[in-house]
Amino acid sequence: MRHRVAGKHLSRDSDHRKALFRNLVTELLRHGKIRTTEAKAKAIQAKAERLITLAKRGDLHARRLAAREVHDAAVLRKLFDELAERYEGRAGGYTRIYKLGPRKGDAAPMVQIALLE
Repeated sequence: MRHRVAGKHLSRDSDHRKALFRNLVTELLRHGKIRTTEAKAKAIQAKAERLITLAKRGDLHARRLAAREVHDAAVLRKLFDELAERYEGRAGGYTRIYKLGPRKGDAAPMVQIALLE
């Protein structure tokens, strides 16, 4: 039974899963969009939006909380300087998932998750 079990495991142990999500979110913030499977995109969407909300707060504690997830200093600066300004008037919904169709090798559903302009 899956009662009260939150989140997707994606057939990985917890350390591998945390590293995967951290890397995907960092690349999404760096490039503005990434192409990945639908399950991974849905798993990282909430994490990315939570980081942007932290960046909008802009205080030192928010920066330290975000630094736990984003290990690249350049991406962290971009998050707090550029992305926080871009979404200042927006109350959530900073990302969108676009379906691309099945992957050629294994027919996994591929999507593009992108930051909104």
